[in-house]
Amino acid sequence: MLKSRPIAQAASAIKISSRGFHPHPGTGDTRVATRVYSPYAARRQQHFFRSVATVIVLGSFATAWQWSRELHAEEPPAANEPQFEKPRKKASSKEENRDIISSQHLQVRRSWENPGVYAWGSNAGKVVAPDSNEPFIKTARRIPYFDGKVLRDVKLDKTYGAAIDDKGDLIQWGTQFSTEDYTPQVTLRHKDLVSLSLSRDRIIALSSNGTVYSIPASKSDQQAGSKCQESSWVPFWTSRASISYRKIEPSNLAWGEKISSVSSGIEHALLLTTKGRVYSFASASDTFPSRGQLGIPGLLFRTRPAGPADQPHEITTLRGFPITQISAGDHHSLAADRDGRVFAFGDNSFGQLGLDTSEPSFVDTPALVPLTRLYSGTSQVPRVTRIAAGGTNSYFTIDATRVASAADDESESRSARLAMGRVTADTWACGQGIWGALGNGRWTHVASTPVKIPSLSGLYEYDEAAKQAIPIRLARLSVGTNHVAAVMDNVTEVSAADSRYASENATNWGADILFFGNNEFYQLGTGKRNNVSNPVYIQPLDAVAERKVRGKEEHRFQITPKKKVSVNGRKVEMEQRVECGRHVTAVYSGV
Repeated sequence: MLKSRPIAQAASAIKISSRGFHPHPGTGDTRVATRVYSPYAARRQQHFFRSVATVIVLGSFATAWQWSRELHAEEPPAANEPQFEKPRKKASSKEENRDIISSQHLQVRRSWENPGVYAWGSNAGKVVAPDSNEPFIKTARRIPYFDGKVLRDVKLDKTYGAAIDDKGDLIQWGTQFSTEDYTPQVTLRHKDLVSLSLSRDRIIALSSNGTVYSIPASKSDQQAGSKCQESSWVPFWTSRASISYRKIEPSNLAWGEKISSVSSGIEHALLLTTKGRVYSFASASDTFPSRGQLGIPGLLFRTRPAGPADQPHEITTLRGFPITQISAGDHHSLAADRDGRVFAFGDNSFGQLGLDTSEPSFVDTPALVPLTRLYSGTSQVPRVTRIAAGGTNSYFTIDATRVASAADDESESRSARLAMGRVTADTWACGQGIWGALGNGRWTHVASTPVKIPSLSGLYEYDEAAKQAIPIRLARLSVGTNHVAAVMDNVTEVSAADSRYASENATNWGADILFFGNNEFYQLGTGKRNNVSNPVYIQPLDAVAERKVRGKEEHRFQITPKKKVSVNGRKVEMEQRVECGRHVTAVYSGV
């Protein structure tokens, strides 16, 4: 039986080591040693605990941060405080209140109170701003000479302008008219002119009695040229004309037949008679039409009949088609009859005739434009309501009427019956589109097949008077060399404030007007120089007056429709009209 050794002996038998606790080799004791305190081991233990605590604290912090982030992300956003419209200035009258609440009402009112001419675009010929040396007029600017005046017609070229005042007298201005005085001047009086058109160097003017005058654009040519004898109100008394001009007189007009419309390109012009016949003639002094735009097969300068170079020729191939509209581009011509058919002739280099460009580059005989194929398979019957030509483009507005079709099956019979007779008003364009003049959002070099202008097609509005939806047609297209203005025939209001019992919130509004095409000379009036291939609005003509009343709010220009108003103490039926010329545009007060 073993005897226990004293504790002191047992303790001495144990070797204290930094690596652990081991029995002393000399004792032979094989029992497990009892752990004895070591300062180094204690330090390692404290370091371990500190490391673990640090990891735990950092982990807890990261967990708490992530939880707070997720909680914050899930919180609903704080509600925004409602923004209330600032109160408008208090109006002192019903009319002032209408001006404040409606930009359109303000525009209509000012067009009546301040008739005149606004112009913009190229000013190289001192046409849009005769008193300025600026090369371009970027936005609408009034021509001071015409302030307070109403006009029968205005036409502009880049180097000269012409207008007819309310008395029927001719007014001219620009650098091509005079190299000394660019301001407007009356040149031809007492002819009761009603409309005019411009060629390269002559003005083709139509009087109320159907007489057509060809007048030099240059003042020096007017003074130097031969002057014809004119009759006077005194019987058997004649006098010499004040300026040189020529009368364009078709030789075979019937009894009671007279010229009702004129349209001119650069070198040629068209005449339309009251009996639906069409004549053409050379309208420029220095060149003779050579691209078939006269509509007379084989007619050139060397083959022309004896007589003056500008004698008119009847387009006999159009006999039997009562023509109601004519329009001339630079080197091509359009004619539409009362049944909605369109005939085209002249230059077709860019497809402006609406005919296949694989044909010869020009057509000297009127050809029927195949517009019905545009509606093939649509159960719609098209009828042309308006034509317009300018530069190298042609435009057609069409009423397409829904009719019964064999394609309407039983499942669609009800919807087909409801759509029966429905009219869709569309606008189509052909010719050169590299400047955006096709209006379809594309930059096409040649378009011989007409393309639809989406912004001007298939539009409807609700007519309160008729109590139904009606198609929005085009009232007018004005075509310059390569830019266009489209006036919509939307519902307008110009008598809202006529009665003293009318509400203070009753306002007038005009017709929408849009611009597209070339803008190299700022002729679109947007204030920028980029070309536009989709029709766009522009700012009001009198932007300064607009801001004085309505602040910095942006509004679009609306053109004022016809209304009888007081101008300079007399009642006249007046409207605003737009004219696109060669790189220039004008809006004037027309009667």
